[in-house]
Amino acid sequence: MASKLLALHSPPLIPRSFTGSRQNFPTVSTSGCCSTAEDPRRWRDSKNNAQMSPLVFPKKYNPIRSVTVRSSLVFPIKSPQDQWGTWTALTATAAFGIWSEKTKIGRTLNGALVSTLIGFAASNLGIISCQAPAYSVVLNFLFPLAVPLLLFRADLRHVIQSTGPLLLAFLIGSVGTAIGTAVAFLMVPMDSLGWNSWKMAAVLMGRHSGGAVYYVAGSEAFGVSPSVLAAGLAADNVICAVYFTILFALASKTPSEASTFTNDESLADRGMNDPDPDPEPEPDNKPPVLLTAAALAVSFAICNTGIFLTKYFGTKGGSLPAITAVVVILATAFPKQFSCLAPAGETMAMILMQVFFTVVGASGNIWNVIDTAPSIFMFSLVQIVVHLAVILGLGKLFGINLKLLLIASNANIGGPATACGMAAAKGWSSLIVPGILAGTFGITIATSLGTAFGVIALLYMQNF
Repeated sequence: MASKLLALHSPPLIPRSFTGSRQNFPTVSTSGCCSTAEDPRRWRDSKNNAQMSPLVFPKKYNPIRSVTVRSSLVFPIKSPQDQWGTWTALTATAAFGIWSEKTKIGRTLNGALVSTLIGFAASNLGIISCQAPAYSVVLNFLFPLAVPLLLFRADLRHVIQSTGPLLLAFLIGSVGTAIGTAVAFLMVPMDSLGWNSWKMAAVLMGRHSGGAVYYVAGSEAFGVSPSVLAAGLAADNVICAVYFTILFALASKTPSEASTFTNDESLADRGMNDPDPDPEPEPDNKPPVLLTAAALAVSFAICNTGIFLTKYFGTKGGSLPAITAVVVILATAFPKQFSCLAPAGETMAMILMQVFFTVVGASGNIWNVIDTAPSIFMFSLVQIVVHLAVILGLGKLFGINLKLLLIASNANIGGPATACGMAAAKGWSSLIVPGILAGTFGITIATSLGTAFGVIALLYMQNF
């Protein structure tokens, strides 16, 4: 009898498997919808009637589990540090842009525009980065190298005859930029920037009068904060990408000059059509290879000389004008010798220019603009739209050719680099040097123009 009473008051026995090590705890399975560990009632109703430890099931049971999913896909797909991948993307896009001119759409848009659009789409879709060390190589080395290659035919006597109307168009474009700045400052005052608003407007005024060279220098002169500087640069890159697209679209129906060869012509074809070809051309194509190597070596030497002169005289941002001056002097002094190097130089320059336009498109990061500076984006958009309307309207009123107006506008917004690139891409060889000269003139006046307009007009408009 005593043993029965002892049995009634003793606690129920817990199976050994649940009181031992953690290895014997029930396994949680996620494959089924009603696993044993997910429903404690099934354990209470089991034949052993085992009591589950609070370490396994909390007091407040939540049937909804939070799961963190981590994707292995990283954007951009091609890292900026992936040098080979970035260069593959740039050169492939450049080659596609050249090939696109064989298609109907490519002939309408132009190969340079195709490369710009593909680069812009690739960077904003996360395929390549909007900033990479390879871009600096293109802007600082490959593009200056392409300038002498394009200018081996530059005879200053012909340049003087064609620069006059282009300079007038450039001045009209500068007036259009000033009007556009005032209109944009009234419509989009950029209140989110605070005291930096009129300074950023003045910097963009000078930037769209003399090109991108002035942007950093003007920002330092006005003391614009680094965050505003970065946001403005991102916004302006996107606007310039759209602007160049519109500019090439306007130039799509303007034919190239007769003296410029197409991409389909090979160096051998030009040698066969030369009025004074070699009497016995070698079958292994050694003369074009020799001319190509000579043109490349001369271009390197000219770039080296121009950069040395820039550093010697302490000119900031003046390497491209110095390089242009050196090659123009040599081409004018030795026209026959440099004209022999022109076919090979123009072929290499065409490839380098396509890579340059790809970088121009890839540098525009639309997501950074949306996140950081929508007001700067809208300001720059209104400013360039008014500029384009003024230069095209007044240019037509004064009877200036459309080619001159487009190159002058390009020199205003992009500077000598993009003006030279557009003239070369469209086959307007007579406007390459005038475009560079007009852009160089813009760099000269951009500092005084932006500073004076900012202090006199924009500061007054902000305080009014």
